Amino acid sequence: MECEFPTVNASTDEIRSILSEIKTIAVLGLSPDASKDSYRVAEYLKNAGYTIIPVYPKEETILGEKVYRSLQEIPFAVDMVNIFRKPDALNAIADACIARGDIKVFWAQKGIVNNEAAERARNAGMRVVQNHCTMVEHRNINI
Repeated sequence: MECEFPTVNASTDEIRSILSEIKTIAVLGLSPDASKDSYRVAEYLKNAGYTIIPVYPKEETILGEKVYRSLQEIPFAVDMVNIFRKPDALNAIADACIARGDIKVFWAQKGIVNNEAAERARNAGMRVVQNHCTMVEHRNINI
């Protein structure tokens, strides 16, 4: 897949609203390696008061939280998915979010864009953010 420009995306006001309303974030692709962006962003969000749910194929705990292998394994409501995966994985992630039915926000991190997946998520009632870092946005809006 070639690099896409996000045609489906939230405005700054929508991002502010999202970050002030959500509480529980499933971080897809949360690495146990503290030098990775996914770890640093999730650690920041956890320290900012959000509940972080690691979704990763290995490990038992990351950042002191139980790790789940998939969104389907999480046995409680999730407000937002924060995605640290390649753009071609977003179609399956959008499907998993739609199947769960409780995801309010579909957020693809900086450098990650898949307009087809984003459109499907939006059509299913989710708010969509692409190509934005949750940590940077949270810092910028001073919640």
